[in-house]
Amino acid sequence: MRTWILISALLAVAPARAQTEADRMSEQEKAQLREKLRQFKALPLDEQARIQANVARWRALPPEEKARVRQNLDAFQKLSPEERQKLLTQWREFQKLTPEQRQELRQQMRQYLRANPERRRQMMENIRTWRSMTREQREMMRQRLREMRERRGK
Repeated sequence: MRTWILISALLAVAPARAQTEADRMSEQEKAQLREKLRQFKALPLDEQARIQANVARWRALPPEEKARVRQNLDAFQKLSPEERQKLLTQWREFQKLTPEQRQELRQQMRQYLRANPERRRQMMENIRTWRSMTREQREMMRQRLREMRERRGK
C-alpha cells in the first residue's frame, strides 16, 4: 500500500521536485519504483483510475488527517500477522452492515471515546465479559436487554 502511495506521490509532484526525490533514492530503490510503476501501468484502467482517485482524495486531506492516517497505518503494520488478519476480518464484517447499523456502531464508538475514564473502563470490562460468553449466553443477554427496553418503553 505504501508503495502505491509513494508512486502516486512521485507522479503527483512537480517534475523538478520529482527529480529531486529521485536523486535521493538509491539505485535499488529506483529499480523497485520502476518495477512498481510497470505493475501500475499493467493494471486494468479501472483499477488505475481507482488508485488515482484515492491519491486525489489523499492530496485533498488536511495535514492533521494525513498524520492520523499515517499513524493508523504505522500502528497496523506493527501488529502481528494474526492481529492484522483479525482486524481485516472485522473490517469486512463492518462493511457487511447496513448503513444504519454502521451509523449506530459509529455513534457507540463516539460515546465510548467521549466517556470519562471510569465509564471507559466499565465499557471495556463489559466488552471482555461479552467476548467470554458463549453464543447461547449472548443470546440470553440480548433477550434480557430487549425485555428491559420493552418495559421501559411502556
